[in-house]
Amino acid sequence: MSHFININTLFIAKNDLNTNQIVKVMNREDELLKEGSTMPFQETLCRLSVDSGNEILLIDDINKHEKTRNMEVTKNLGGGSFIGIPIYYEDGKNYGTICGLDNKHFEFDEKHVELFTTISSLLTYVLELEHAHNQIQSLSAPIVPITKGIAVLPIIGDVTDERYEIITRKALKSCEIMDLNYLVIDLSGILHINDSIGFSIEKMVSMLRLVGTTPVLTGVRPDLALKITQLSLADFNDIIVESNLELALKRIGLAFN
Repeated sequence: MSHFININTLFIAKNDLNTNQIVKVMNREDELLKEGSTMPFQETLCRLSVDSGNEILLIDDINKHEKTRNMEVTKNLGGGSFIGIPIYYEDGKNYGTICGLDNKHFEFDEKHVELFTTISSLLTYVLELEHAHNQIQSLSAPIVPITKGIAVLPIIGDVTDERYEIITRKALKSCEIMDLNYLVIDLSGILHINDSIGFSIEKMVSMLRLVGTTPVLTGVRPDLALKITQLSLADFNDIIVESNLELALKRIGLAFN
């Protein structure tokens, strides 16, 4: 995008209507913004862009424009130009803005307007892809409540580092919300066994214990058992392990008639 508009600073900001965070920024000469920085949303130029709705906001001179001349950000910059357009999720909820900023006068033209409008639409599409991906990841490791204090976590497919983080966060959150005494982790659906899967399971087991939930493993295939033995993972020494889900539930006191 920076190849098509020679403005000093291009940035993407995310907001929750209270705080505005700079997610991505590119400064050419002067460092006007820093990646990761935050400030109150109401005090930002981004807020003016969001207030403008789907229309692109062009301000040739922030010192003279009625909406920006008295803002603190204008005083800090000493003047300049601004262009911005909101980024929306597909359902119409605002994610943030994509903007251009300069502390000197910048001449905007129709190509710049078209560029920002196109990129905003593209980012909406990217956000939807990310949302769909997260939903798929979440559904691939559902927490299934069995009875008060007991739930089952079936792990299915390949466990990448990204999936491990998602599964672990979901498991820990569910333990808190559902006040779980036991979480039965069914490993029979894992496709590929490698060194990392053993360490990942050990870390999950350790974290579950720290939050007061007893982990129970079931569906441990011979190849996974061999890998765990080879790695000499300490946290597996005193863990409850059963061959299938029914036996695991019986072991923790849930009888089937």
